[in-house]
Amino acid sequence: MKDMPPTEGRTLPPEETPVSPLAEDVSTDSHAPTAVTVEDELFDAEPESGANDGRAAPALPPLPDDVPITRIVPTGGWRSLDLREVWRYRELMFTLAWREISIRYKQTILGAAWAVLQPLMTTGIFSVLFTLLMGKGNEPTPEGIPYPVSTFCAMLPWTLFAQSLNQSGNILVQYRAMITKIYFPRLILPASAVLSTLVDFGVSLIALFGLMAYYGIYPGWAVFTLPAFMLLAVMASLAVGLWLSALNALYRDFKYVIPFVVQVGMFISPVVYSVESIQAKLPAWAFTLYSLNPMAGVIEGFRWALLGTSHGPGPMLALSTAATALILLGGMFYFRRMERLVADLI
Repeated sequence: MKDMPPTEGRTLPPEETPVSPLAEDVSTDSHAPTAVTVEDELFDAEPESGANDGRAAPALPPLPDDVPITRIVPTGGWRSLDLREVWRYRELMFTLAWREISIRYKQTILGAAWAVLQPLMTTGIFSVLFTLLMGKGNEPTPEGIPYPVSTFCAMLPWTLFAQSLNQSGNILVQYRAMITKIYFPRLILPASAVLSTLVDFGVSLIALFGLMAYYGIYPGWAVFTLPAFMLLAVMASLAVGLWLSALNALYRDFKYVIPFVVQVGMFISPVVYSVESIQAKLPAWAFTLYSLNPMAGVIEGFRWALLGTSHGPGPMLALSTAATALILLGGMFYFRRMERLVADLI
Protein backbone atom coordinates (compact mmCIF):
# COMPACT_ATOMS: atom_id res chain seq x y z
CA MET A 1 0.00 0.00 0.00
CA LYS A 2 1.28 3.51 -0.85
CA ASP A 3 2.11 5.64 2.18
CA MET A 4 -0.27 8.56 2.79
CA PRO A 5 1.35 12.02 2.78
CA PRO A 6 1.68 13.64 6.17
CA THR A 7 -1.04 16.11 7.18
CA GLU A 8 1.10 18.44 9.26
CA GLY A 9 1.46 21.97 7.96
CA ARG A 10 -1.59 21.92 5.73
CA THR A 11 -5.35 22.08 6.14
CA LEU A 12 -7.40 19.24 4.84
CA PRO A 13 -10.72 19.82 3.15
CA PRO A 14 -13.72 18.90 5.29
CA GLU A 15 -14.36 15.71 3.33
CA GLU A 16 -10.82 14.48 3.97
CA THR A 17 -10.70 15.18 7.71
CA PRO A 18 -10.29 11.87 9.56
CA VAL A 19 -13.03 11.23 12.10
CA SER A 20 -12.88 8.54 14.72
CA PRO A 21 -15.94 6.25 14.65
CA LEU A 22 -16.20 6.52 18.44
CA ALA A 23 -16.53 10.31 18.22
CA GLU A 24 -19.06 10.57 15.42
CA ASP A 25 -21.86 11.77 17.72
CA VAL A 26 -19.70 14.01 19.91
CA SER A 27 -19.33 17.64 18.86
CA THR A 28 -15.97 19.22 19.68
CA ASP A 29 -16.83 22.57 18.13
CA SER A 30 -16.94 25.26 20.78
CA HIS A 31 -19.48 27.13 18.64
CA ALA A 32 -21.97 24.24 18.39
CA PRO A 33 -25.63 25.25 18.66
CA THR A 34 -27.04 25.09 22.20
CA ALA A 35 -30.15 23.05 22.97
CA VAL A 36 -33.42 24.94 23.21
CA THR A 37 -35.71 23.54 25.87
CA VAL A 38 -39.44 23.96 26.22
CA GLU A 39 -38.90 25.89 29.44
CA ASP A 40 -36.60 28.35 27.64
CA GLU A 41 -39.22 28.96 24.99
CA LEU A 42 -42.12 29.27 27.39
CA PHE A 43 -40.43 31.60 29.83
CA ASP A 44 -38.49 33.65 27.20
CA ALA A 45 -35.02 32.56 28.28
CA GLU A 46 -32.44 34.51 26.25
CA PRO A 47 -29.80 32.38 24.45
CA GLU A 48 -26.14 32.82 25.27
CA SER A 49 -24.19 35.24 23.13
CA GLY A 50 -22.72 33.61 20.03
CA ALA A 51 -24.41 30.30 20.89
CA ASN A 52 -25.78 29.64 17.41
CA ASP A 53 -22.72 30.74 15.37
CA GLY A 54 -24.82 33.07 13.27
CA ARG A 55 -27.44 30.46 12.52
CA ALA A 56 -31.04 30.79 13.76
CA ALA A 57 -32.14 28.11 16.20
CA PRO A 58 -35.28 26.22 15.26
CA ALA A 59 -38.18 28.01 16.91
CA LEU A 60 -40.97 26.17 18.70
CA PRO A 61 -44.50 26.93 17.58
CA PRO A 62 -45.90 29.78 19.69
CA LEU A 63 -48.56 28.98 22.27
CA PRO A 64 -51.98 30.55 21.86
CA ASP A 65 -52.60 33.53 24.08
CA ASP A 66 -55.63 31.93 25.75
CA VAL A 67 -53.84 28.78 26.97
CA PRO A 68 -53.28 29.05 30.74
CA ILE A 69 -50.04 27.75 32.22
CA THR A 70 -50.41 26.25 35.69
CA ARG A 71 -47.49 25.42 37.92
CA ILE A 72 -48.21 22.89 40.67
CA VAL A 73 -45.65 23.37 43.41
CA PRO A 74 -45.61 21.97 46.95
CA THR A 75 -46.57 24.31 49.73
CA GLY A 76 -45.40 24.45 53.30
CA GLY A 77 -47.16 25.26 56.55
CA TRP A 78 -50.86 26.00 56.81
CA ARG A 79 -52.87 26.50 53.63
CA SER A 80 -55.98 28.50 52.88
CA LEU A 81 -59.18 26.52 52.49
CA ASP A 82 -59.94 27.77 48.95
CA LEU A 83 -63.57 26.65 49.01
CA ARG A 84 -64.08 28.17 45.55
CA GLU A 85 -61.86 25.44 44.13
CA VAL A 86 -63.97 22.82 45.91
CA TRP A 87 -67.09 24.36 44.37
CA ARG A 88 -65.53 24.16 40.89
CA TYR A 89 -65.16 20.41 41.38
CA ARG A 90 -68.72 19.94 42.69
CA GLU A 91 -69.72 17.72 39.76
CA LEU A 92 -66.95 15.28 40.63
CA MET A 93 -68.10 15.34 44.26
CA PHE A 94 -71.68 14.46 43.31
CA THR A 95 -70.45 11.75 40.93
CA LEU A 96 -68.35 10.15 43.68
CA ALA A 97 -71.29 10.36 46.10
CA TRP A 98 -73.53 8.54 43.61
CA ARG A 99 -70.81 5.95 43.07
CA GLU A 100 -70.70 5.27 46.82
CA ILE A 101 -74.46 4.75 46.85
CA SER A 102 -74.29 2.37 43.87
CA ILE A 103 -71.50 0.32 45.44
CA ARG A 104 -73.30 0.09 48.77
CA TYR A 105 -76.39 -1.61 47.34
CA LYS A 106 -74.82 -3.44 44.44
CA GLN A 107 -75.88 -7.12 44.31
CA THR A 108 -78.17 -6.76 47.34
CA ILE A 109 -81.64 -8.24 47.57
CA LEU A 110 -83.24 -5.76 49.97
CA GLY A 111 -81.36 -2.72 48.69
CA ALA A 112 -82.31 0.53 50.41
CA ALA A 113 -84.54 -1.39 52.83
CA TRP A 114 -81.40 -1.95 54.93
CA ALA A 115 -81.53 1.76 55.73
CA VAL A 116 -84.74 1.04 57.69
CA LEU A 117 -83.97 -2.44 59.00
CA GLN A 118 -80.75 -1.54 60.80
CA PRO A 119 -82.12 1.29 63.01
CA LEU A 120 -85.41 -0.56 63.41
CA MET A 121 -83.72 -3.71 64.72
CA THR A 122 -81.56 -1.64 67.07
CA THR A 123 -84.68 0.11 68.37
CA GLY A 124 -86.41 -3.23 68.93
CA ILE A 125 -83.46 -4.69 70.84
CA PHE A 126 -83.20 -1.75 73.23
CA SER A 127 -86.97 -1.61 73.67
CA VAL A 128 -86.98 -5.20 74.89
CA LEU A 129 -83.86 -4.65 77.01
CA PHE A 130 -85.14 -1.58 78.87
CA THR A 131 -88.57 -3.13 79.32
CA LEU A 132 -86.99 -6.15 81.03
CA LEU A 133 -84.62 -4.07 83.15
CA MET A 134 -86.83 -1.13 84.12
CA GLY A 135 -90.36 -2.39 83.51
CA LYS A 136 -92.88 -1.33 80.91
CA GLY A 137 -93.64 2.38 81.09
CA ASN A 138 -90.38 3.21 82.89
CA GLU A 139 -88.15 3.37 79.82
CA PRO A 140 -85.81 6.42 79.50
CA THR A 141 -87.96 8.35 77.04
CA PRO A 142 -89.45 11.89 76.98
CA GLU A 143 -92.76 12.24 78.75
CA GLY A 144 -95.71 11.18 76.62
CA ILE A 145 -93.57 9.70 73.82
CA PRO A 146 -93.44 5.89 73.33
CA TYR A 147 -89.92 4.53 73.71
CA PRO A 148 -89.75 2.92 70.21
CA VAL A 149 -90.69 6.21 68.53
CA SER A 150 -88.23 8.24 70.60
CA THR A 151 -85.33 5.85 69.97
CA PHE A 152 -86.05 5.40 66.26
CA CYS A 153 -86.20 9.19 65.87
CA ALA A 154 -82.78 9.49 67.53
CA MET A 155 -81.38 6.67 65.38
CA LEU A 156 -81.90 8.71 62.20
CA PRO A 157 -79.26 11.41 62.83
CA TRP A 158 -77.01 8.96 64.65
CA THR A 159 -77.05 6.47 61.74
CA LEU A 160 -76.18 9.31 59.36
CA PHE A 161 -73.29 10.28 61.64
CA ALA A 162 -72.02 6.70 62.09
CA GLN A 163 -72.18 5.84 58.39
CA SER A 164 -70.42 9.08 57.51
CA LEU A 165 -67.54 8.27 59.83
CA ASN A 166 -67.19 4.75 58.44
CA GLN A 167 -67.28 6.00 54.84
CA SER A 168 -65.16 9.14 55.15
CA GLY A 169 -62.62 7.56 57.48
CA ASN A 170 -61.47 5.13 54.77
CA ILE A 171 -62.25 7.24 51.69
CA LEU A 172 -58.67 8.43 51.04
CA VAL A 173 -57.29 4.90 51.21
CA GLN A 174 -60.10 3.68 48.97
CA TYR A 175 -59.28 6.23 46.27
CA ARG A 176 -55.48 6.12 46.60
CA ALA A 177 -55.04 5.16 42.91
CA MET A 178 -57.00 8.24 41.87
CA ILE A 179 -55.17 10.50 44.34
CA THR A 180 -51.72 9.50 43.10
CA LYS A 181 -52.53 10.02 39.41
CA ILE A 182 -54.57 13.19 39.01
CA TYR A 183 -55.04 16.45 40.88
CA PHE A 184 -58.30 17.52 42.45
CA PRO A 185 -59.14 19.04 45.84
CA ARG A 186 -59.01 16.07 48.20
CA LEU A 187 -61.61 17.73 50.40
CA ILE A 188 -64.35 16.54 48.07
CA LEU A 189 -63.70 12.88 49.00
CA PRO A 190 -64.91 13.00 52.63
CA ALA A 191 -67.62 15.44 51.56
CA SER A 192 -68.91 12.96 48.97
CA ALA A 193 -68.89 10.20 51.59
CA VAL A 194 -71.13 12.29 53.86
CA LEU A 195 -73.48 13.21 51.00
CA SER A 196 -73.91 9.54 50.08
CA THR A 197 -75.53 8.85 53.47
CA LEU A 198 -78.39 11.30 52.83
CA VAL A 199 -80.23 8.74 50.68
CA ASP A 200 -80.42 6.29 53.59
CA PHE A 201 -81.49 9.13 55.84
CA GLY A 202 -84.37 10.04 53.52
CA VAL A 203 -85.62 6.43 53.40
CA SER A 204 -85.46 6.14 57.20
CA LEU A 205 -87.30 9.45 57.62
CA ILE A 206 -90.23 8.12 55.61
CA ALA A 207 -90.31 5.04 57.83
CA LEU A 208 -90.30 7.28 60.93
CA PHE A 209 -93.36 9.16 59.69
CA GLY A 210 -95.12 5.82 59.28
CA LEU A 211 -94.17 4.77 62.83
CA MET A 212 -95.38 8.12 64.21
CA ALA A 213 -98.70 7.73 62.43
CA TYR A 214 -99.07 4.23 63.91
CA TYR A 215 -98.69 5.62 67.45
CA GLY A 216 -100.86 8.66 66.70
CA ILE A 217 -98.06 11.23 66.91
CA TYR A 218 -98.06 14.11 64.45
CA PRO A 219 -95.45 16.88 64.19
CA GLY A 220 -96.30 20.49 64.94
CA TRP A 221 -94.93 23.78 63.67
CA ALA A 222 -91.44 22.85 64.93
CA VAL A 223 -91.09 20.46 61.99
CA PHE A 224 -90.12 23.46 59.85
CA THR A 225 -86.85 23.64 61.80
CA LEU A 226 -85.94 20.11 60.72
CA PRO A 227 -83.76 21.25 57.74
CA ALA A 228 -81.61 23.26 60.15
CA PHE A 229 -81.01 20.21 62.34
CA MET A 230 -80.28 18.11 59.25
CA LEU A 231 -77.65 20.65 58.18
CA LEU A 232 -76.15 20.57 61.66
CA ALA A 233 -75.99 16.76 61.52
CA VAL A 234 -74.17 16.92 58.17
CA MET A 235 -71.74 19.49 59.57
CA ALA A 236 -71.00 17.33 62.61
CA SER A 237 -70.46 14.28 60.40
CA LEU A 238 -68.11 16.17 58.10
CA ALA A 239 -66.25 17.75 61.02
CA VAL A 240 -65.28 14.45 62.62
CA GLY A 241 -64.91 12.70 59.26
CA LEU A 242 -62.26 15.17 58.09
CA TRP A 243 -60.07 14.46 61.11
CA LEU A 244 -60.45 10.69 60.82
CA SER A 245 -59.87 10.55 57.06
CA ALA A 246 -56.66 12.59 57.26
CA LEU A 247 -55.34 10.68 60.28
CA ASN A 248 -56.23 7.29 58.80
CA ALA A 249 -54.37 8.12 55.58
CA LEU A 250 -51.21 8.91 57.56
CA TYR A 251 -51.55 6.42 60.41
CA ARG A 252 -53.38 3.20 59.60
CA ASP A 253 -54.03 2.56 63.31
CA PHE A 254 -57.08 4.78 63.02
CA LYS A 255 -58.73 2.10 60.91
CA TYR A 256 -59.32 0.29 64.20
CA VAL A 257 -60.21 3.47 66.09
CA ILE A 258 -63.18 4.41 63.90
CA PRO A 259 -65.47 1.46 64.89
CA PHE A 260 -64.59 2.10 68.54
CA VAL A 261 -65.51 5.79 68.24
CA VAL A 262 -68.86 4.89 66.66
CA GLN A 263 -69.64 2.26 69.30
CA VAL A 264 -68.74 4.40 72.30
CA GLY A 265 -70.26 7.54 70.78
CA MET A 266 -73.68 5.91 70.62
CA PHE A 267 -73.75 5.47 74.41
CA ILE A 268 -72.42 8.93 75.27
CA SER A 269 -75.07 10.50 73.02
CA PRO A 270 -78.80 10.59 73.88
CA VAL A 271 -79.74 7.88 71.37
CA VAL A 272 -81.20 5.02 73.44
CA TYR A 273 -82.15 7.32 76.32
CA SER A 274 -83.42 10.87 76.65
CA VAL A 275 -81.58 13.85 78.11
CA GLU A 276 -84.29 14.24 80.77
CA SER A 277 -83.45 10.81 82.17
CA ILE A 278 -79.83 11.76 82.96
CA GLN A 279 -79.87 15.53 83.44
CA ALA A 280 -81.00 15.39 87.07
CA LYS A 281 -78.36 12.77 87.89
CA LEU A 282 -75.40 14.77 86.59
CA PRO A 283 -73.74 17.78 88.25
CA ALA A 284 -73.85 21.04 86.34
CA TRP A 285 -70.24 20.85 85.13
CA ALA A 286 -70.70 17.26 83.93
CA PHE A 287 -73.86 18.14 82.01
CA THR A 288 -72.09 21.11 80.40
CA LEU A 289 -69.28 18.80 79.33
CA TYR A 290 -71.86 16.32 78.04
CA SER A 291 -73.50 19.09 76.00
CA LEU A 292 -70.26 19.67 74.09
CA ASN A 293 -70.94 16.41 72.24
CA PRO A 294 -71.68 17.58 68.68
CA MET A 295 -74.51 15.03 68.29
CA ALA A 296 -76.22 15.70 71.63
CA GLY A 297 -77.93 18.91 70.51
CA VAL A 298 -78.71 17.46 67.07
CA ILE A 299 -80.49 14.39 68.47
CA GLU A 300 -82.52 16.39 70.96
CA GLY A 301 -83.33 18.86 68.20
CA PHE A 302 -84.71 16.04 66.04
CA ARG A 303 -86.92 14.84 68.91
CA TRP A 304 -88.21 18.35 69.48
CA ALA A 305 -88.84 19.09 65.79
CA LEU A 306 -90.55 15.77 64.94
CA LEU A 307 -92.09 14.50 68.17
CA GLY A 308 -92.93 17.81 69.85
CA THR A 309 -91.17 17.14 73.16
CA SER A 310 -91.98 19.46 76.04
CA HIS A 311 -88.89 21.65 75.67
CA GLY A 312 -86.36 22.38 72.98
CA PRO A 313 -82.64 21.63 73.12
CA GLY A 314 -81.92 25.15 74.38
CA PRO A 315 -78.40 25.71 75.81
CA MET A 316 -77.38 22.18 74.83
CA LEU A 317 -77.94 23.05 71.18
CA ALA A 318 -75.83 26.21 71.50
CA LEU A 319 -72.91 24.31 73.04
CA SER A 320 -73.15 21.49 70.49
CA THR A 321 -73.25 23.95 67.60
CA ALA A 322 -70.20 25.82 68.91
CA ALA A 323 -68.28 22.56 69.35
CA THR A 324 -69.26 21.43 65.85
CA ALA A 325 -68.11 24.72 64.31
CA LEU A 326 -64.72 24.53 66.04
CA ILE A 327 -64.16 20.88 65.12
CA LEU A 328 -65.20 21.53 61.51
CA LEU A 329 -62.98 24.57 61.08
CA GLY A 330 -60.00 22.85 62.68
CA GLY A 331 -60.62 19.70 60.64
CA MET A 332 -60.70 21.60 57.34
CA PHE A 333 -57.43 23.40 58.05
CA TYR A 334 -55.74 20.22 59.29
CA PHE A 335 -56.97 18.29 56.24
CA ARG A 336 -55.59 20.95 53.90
CA ARG A 337 -52.25 20.88 55.74
CA MET A 338 -51.97 17.10 55.47
CA GLU A 339 -53.24 17.05 51.88
CA ARG A 340 -49.78 17.66 50.40
CA LEU A 341 -48.42 14.55 52.16
CA VAL A 342 -51.23 12.15 51.35
CA ALA A 343 -50.17 11.28 47.79
CA ASP A 344 -46.69 10.27 48.99
CA LEU A 345 -47.68 8.36 52.12
CA ILE A 346 -50.98 6.76 51.26
